[in-house]
Amino acid sequence: MVRYPAVAGQFYPGAPAQLKAYLESFCRRELPKLKAKAVVVPHAGYIYSGKVAGEVYSRVVIPSTNVVMGPNHTGLGRPISLYPEGVWLTPLGEVPVNEEFASELLQKGPFEADATAHIYEHSLEVQLPFLQHCSGYRDDLSIVPIVFQHVSYLECQEAGEALAEVISSQEEEALMVISTDFSHYVSQEVAEKLDSLAIDAILNLDPQELYERVHSYNITMCGVIPATVGLIAAKHLGATGAELVMYRTSGDVTGDYRQVVGYGGIIIY
Repeated sequence: MVRYPAVAGQFYPGAPAQLKAYLESFCRRELPKLKAKAVVVPHAGYIYSGKVAGEVYSRVVIPSTNVVMGPNHTGLGRPISLYPEGVWLTPLGEVPVNEEFASELLQKGPFEADATAHIYEHSLEVQLPFLQHCSGYRDDLSIVPIVFQHVSYLECQEAGEALAEVISSQEEEALMVISTDFSHYVSQEVAEKLDSLAIDAILNLDPQELYERVHSYNITMCGVIPATVGLIAAKHLGATGAELVMYRTSGDVTGDYRQVVGYGGIIIY
């Protein structure tokens, strides 16, 4: 199975040289790197959110196995869709799916093997060039791609616990890459207020509070489900803290603060 790029040339440059130049401008090699359980990174066009993503990826060790989780924007496929095998192509080369890890996960939780949900979905694809570039193009880089439709908190618990169990069984701990944007198409003032509620719940390592706040305050955070699952898994894996690396909005790029999208970069360790 081969998953071809769906948004190369749109969300990020499709030409390898230009893409590398973009990534070089966002990623800082001189920063000390810590071993993280998970990262929260945005998935908009690189011109809008690349700076936030780059700052986060520059701060963490990227292991061989990366569980990349995001929201399902298209509605295609199963509620919790795992791409089970094969390779994903980017302008920078191939990234194989960790088929052994994926197979274990499919046996333990509410995950279902489904490539359909991934065909046009951008939330995971935009993370791969960052993983390739910031890992130094390591030969053993692999991914476990999962996209989520909206599910109950109970299903988030089941998924998070199963994910933690599989990660803990590995020789090398995997990194969970949680792909999400925060508030969508509200004023800068409203975005900052609402997003701080969601971000504080993440920083407090409180997945249930995150899930409830997003629903209670109608926060248009597209990746609340993968973030909730990732937090549950991280806590089971012994996470002790989290750090907000950067928060920006699309208004910081366009100068239009009337309708913005929020981008938060967080490290969970």
